[in-house]
Amino acid sequence: MSRPARVRILPAALRHNLARVRELAPACPVWAVVKADAYGHGIAAALAGFAQADGLALVEFDRALALRGAGWQRPLLMLEGAFAPDDVLQAAQAHLSLVVHQPEQLHWLASLPAGAGLEVFVKLNTGMNRLGFPPASLSGVLAALRAQPGVGRVHAMTHFANADRPGGAEAPLARFLAALPDPAIGVSLANSAALFDVPAARRGWIRPGIMLYGGSPFADRPAAALGLRPAMHFESRLIAVQALAPGDAVGYGSGFVASSAMRIGVVAAGYADGYPRHAPTGTPVAVGGVRTRVVGRVSMDMLTIDLTGAPAARPGDPVELWGEQVPVDEVAAHAGTIGYELLCAIAPRVSRLIED
Repeated sequence: MSRPARVRILPAALRHNLARVRELAPACPVWAVVKADAYGHGIAAALAGFAQADGLALVEFDRALALRGAGWQRPLLMLEGAFAPDDVLQAAQAHLSLVVHQPEQLHWLASLPAGAGLEVFVKLNTGMNRLGFPPASLSGVLAALRAQPGVGRVHAMTHFANADRPGGAEAPLARFLAALPDPAIGVSLANSAALFDVPAARRGWIRPGIMLYGGSPFADRPAAALGLRPAMHFESRLIAVQALAPGDAVGYGSGFVASSAMRIGVVAAGYADGYPRHAPTGTPVAVGGVRTRVVGRVSMDMLTIDLTGAPAARPGDPVELWGEQVPVDEVAAHAGTIGYELLCAIAPRVSRLIED
């Protein structure tokens, strides 16, 4: 029998979350963001779950070509644009759309043959200070692009650093809109948080990411309250049960000491599987449908959980590390990180099952 640690991916949940996106912005075409192997869910699951998306957005050229090979014929947007001059020609040949965010990428477009029709999204830096041209330079960038005979339709875009905070997108959005020389130019603005909280950003192409996978873009609002369903269930089983006497310690460093007699369960999952090593005692987990807590230090292949509330638990019982009963965002909050990281961190040795 194989080791029981596994993830179940539910394309039905991906479809539900995409439908939730449509509810929030029914008039907007959707880039479903599938970078980082679809946030750890796998490209095959993404193709099944996002078949009704208007386009897919990612950063990896090899994955984009794999999507074309798998039969995806709709638009593909490369969110970080070209990394080298050869990427521009490859993008034209594979009918990819490119983000352009710095001057060198503009120069590379000169290699395009006339009539290539490469679609371009000009990224503006409106305050995040990662990628993008200054807003004041947009008119000049647009003029340079329109002088390139291989460039087709041109749009403008930006990314919000603080759309998850009240009012956090107001100033960047104002900078972006003020920079547009023509209000009719195509735009791409809203990420997951902006779709919920920034109605003015629901225009042009929208770019949901974490919400498509059932995670919340907000620290203080759970995904279920936003109408989202988890698409990844990380599961394993108990492989042992131990009885502790008062004063007995658990695991490396003896970080947890029993204050009274208790039973603990040993779960076949650890940080080598993608469970966060720094998840402390108290991090939620569910065994046999009963929510309980991690106790002691997470090790490479195992973690230990409190069975006080599950007195009948025994080896072989199912354990949910995150999914329906234990939201990934809740685990992440206890571990001092975000759900995005946990979803992307599942190790290759963990078996995967796509359930539809």
